[in-house]
Amino acid sequence: MATTIDGPPRAGAAPLRPGRTARPGPGALERGRRRMFWPFTAPALAVYAVLFVAPVGYALWTSLHRWDGMGAMDWRGLQNYSLLFHDPRFRTSLVNTLELMVIGGTVTFVLSFALTLVLREMRARLFARSVLFFPSLVNGMVFGIAAGFLFSPTGPVNRALELFGVTTPPRWLSTDNLLPMVLGTLVWTATGYYTSIIMAAVDQIPEHLYEAAELDGAGPFQRFRHITLPCAWDVIAVCAVLWTVSSVKIFELILLYGGSTNAYPPVSSWNTAVYVYAEAFPQGTVPRLGTATAAATVSLAMVTLITVVLRRLLRREPIEY
Repeated sequence: MATTIDGPPRAGAAPLRPGRTARPGPGALERGRRRMFWPFTAPALAVYAVLFVAPVGYALWTSLHRWDGMGAMDWRGLQNYSLLFHDPRFRTSLVNTLELMVIGGTVTFVLSFALTLVLREMRARLFARSVLFFPSLVNGMVFGIAAGFLFSPTGPVNRALELFGVTTPPRWLSTDNLLPMVLGTLVWTATGYYTSIIMAAVDQIPEHLYEAAELDGAGPFQRFRHITLPCAWDVIAVCAVLWTVSSVKIFELILLYGGSTNAYPPVSSWNTAVYVYAEAFPQGTVPRLGTATAAATVSLAMVTLITVVLRRLLRREPIEY
């Protein structure tokens, strides 16, 4: 064992206080990292400030005015926000946004966990994951066109139902069914996407954990509950945040399912993104950019709040294996 010999203190060195030990300074490698932090980070921060912070700040400023995008701005203060919550269209849009977020997220992750439980035991799971991931690669316009063909009154879906004796099939694309159709499409496209992300985390879990649990008599669900879920929890938490952000930005599906060349979708199917678009680009009236940016600001604040709450609720101690 190496022995350290303490020499006499250097001349002029400050004596240490009783009960305190000298802290070693940063090494050469650490000092080099600190010196390189800002040269590498500053360009990214500059791009972030120009492309995100500045537009958000300008949107906040615009939300305090009445503006049509061409003339002079007319100061209104918080009146735009007050008008928002007195507008039944915005309240409907806000409720629909929360429904898509909560109901769609719950169904999506329940199906993703079920598929993870099944795929974990499959031999051809890589091929199955590729098939499940494929719908997330397709543009939303394709789903709108396909839905118009499949679910039309004389489409293949109703033809198939007639073979089973259904003489009065549902009106799939009616106003009352637009939001459930959008929700079903979202779940269909998002389930494979999040299943692939979760399975990528599951592949990193050591196999001996599952083998030990199987020897102890644990079934597939117990192995999922006590091994897969805790070990992949960090990735699941990130997926929950991704879903929260993406569910607020849904736009093209609602416009394709319920809109036309001459009219917007019915108000009962709007979410906040469609409301912002309708206020910024109204048909036959002057644009109301102040109200539109106020609605966008409320949506941003809502997403930020829900994301922070989710991160707090889903925080767990990291598991090392």
